Amino acid sequence: MTQQRYQNGKQVIKRWDDVFKAVTAEPRRQLILSLSDAHPDETVPLPESAVNPNVPRDPTVLRQRLYHCHLPMLSDHEFITWDTEPLVAGRGPRFEEVAIVFESLQSSATDVPESLVFGCQRLEQERQERLSDSVVE
Repeated sequence: MTQQRYQNGKQVIKRWDDVFKAVTAEPRRQLILSLSDAHPDETVPLPESAVNPNVPRDPTVLRQRLYHCHLPMLSDHEFITWDTEPLVAGRGPRFEEVAIVFESLQSSATDVPESLVFGCQRLEQERQERLSDSVVE
């Protein structure tokens, strides 16, 4: 029993490390959000689905970074699948492990510190909707 708990603990720690590593870069966060908005069986076009609308990047540079860095990292951890022609991404078998981080943040948007909300279009919108709902009630 103790050995099994130890092994399970190690596995959970690794999975959390994978999730937090996946969300450390803005293009990966934007891609995860885009895939969350899409139907589970759909793919999303790249690089446009990995762009923060508040801070657009050069699409050629972003495409190169996606291809050589971000997409392989997310794919290696099975969070996404991707194809090159056309460049698209879809949900991988472990997608829900990263999606839940954003779902949790969005559901708690009114509790997230302002310094993490202002400038983040998704959280700003979610916070406004929740505040509007609470005023109506």
